[in-house]
Amino acid sequence: MGSEARRRPRHPRFESRILVLALVAGLPAVLVAVILLVAGDFQPRTVWTLAGFVGAWWIVAGLMLRDAAVRPVQTLSNLLGALREGDFSIRGRGARPDDALGLAFLEVNALGDTLREQRLGALEATALLARVIEEIDVAIFAFDASEVLRLANRAGARLLARPGERLLGKSAEDLGLARCLREESCGGFEQAFPGATGRWEVRQSTFRQRGQPMQLLVVTDVSRMLRQEERQAWQRLVRVLGHEINNSLAPISSIAASLGEISRRVPRPADWDADLAKGLEVIGGRADSLTRFMAAYARLARLPPPQRVPVDVGTWVRRVAGLETRCAVRVESGPEVVVSADGDQLEQLLINLIRNGVDATRETGGAVTVGWDVGAASLAVRVLDEGPGVAETANLFVPFFTTKPNGSGIGLVLSRQIAEAHGGTLTLRNRTPGPGAEARLVLPLQPL
Repeated sequence: MGSEARRRPRHPRFESRILVLALVAGLPAVLVAVILLVAGDFQPRTVWTLAGFVGAWWIVAGLMLRDAAVRPVQTLSNLLGALREGDFSIRGRGARPDDALGLAFLEVNALGDTLREQRLGALEATALLARVIEEIDVAIFAFDASEVLRLANRAGARLLARPGERLLGKSAEDLGLARCLREESCGGFEQAFPGATGRWEVRQSTFRQRGQPMQLLVVTDVSRMLRQEERQAWQRLVRVLGHEINNSLAPISSIAASLGEISRRVPRPADWDADLAKGLEVIGGRADSLTRFMAAYARLARLPPPQRVPVDVGTWVRRVAGLETRCAVRVESGPEVVVSADGDQLEQLLINLIRNGVDATRETGGAVTVGWDVGAASLAVRVLDEGPGVAETANLFVPFFTTKPNGSGIGLVLSRQIAEAHGGTLTLRNRTPGPGAEARLVLPLQPL
């Protein structure tokens, strides 16, 4: 390395080049002046005096020209050095757009203004981010490449039950975070930390700080959210079950009380047998209705996981459309495609959607159309009807909610469960422009 540096040719300095160029530029004039002095009829003393004066002025003018060219460059370098060091308060004088050197100073000053604004914005954003990280109720940790903690927010300090300043510099192994740091991001695992015990979700990501790789670890307590969701689910379940059971038990209790009162009369009414038979019939009917309701709920709760097999979409749609006998269902054929899915569950899903569409169109005498499209990575099946549309869009997928006089309220809920079990989605919305509604099933195209 040293020998290469010694062999490398050294270029003259910028100042030396400017001085040489200035002297070379004035050399012809100096030579002409000396020749004229020597050729003229002057005394030797005069010749030497004038020649010395010309030579001295030649050198002084070259030095002045060098300084005039070098000083602005030095000023520019000082300005750029100040910008590099983060000092954006220094500005160059003589900045103006009608001069080449002034234009350079103008651009450097504008660069300083821009960098100052960017630095202020970065500082404000950094301060805001630091404040958010500190105040957020999620434990956040940052580790360097050696798995040494470099950052921990207030929630992280509470989780580990230590002051934040005592956590920095500790290894992930010492802090009990090695498992979270080395495993892939996951959710819903149980672990006891010094400051809390519960169910946690861990997410990891990487970033760079001053060019060094860092690992970001976010630990979220999901126990509270899970308990809240569980409580809401139980409240909805109790509300629905209580409503349906009360609807059945209220008439049963009323009729049983009436029959008991009649049975205690002496003598009994002449139509006692008819009243008894009618009351028992009502009690049996309500009991059967309650049994059907509980069976429907059990069916909704015990949906088995899909058994995937290749399903030809065209055959599936045409077969289900042909099962409807109340009206003709028009099929708009799409691209031929095969999906990996549970054929029985998809058939039940499409039966429910077509049945809802036919029920809606019977009120208006419209038609039902089924079609499908294929995207880059998904299949979209649509069922269009020409009925009055959907009024209660917010409650469509609430279990046992129905707008039909004899509906069970589980068809759409079961259909959405089937769609989500296949990794897809099911939506129902009013058509724009109407009339009618559109049920849209989207399934991912998975390799067979």
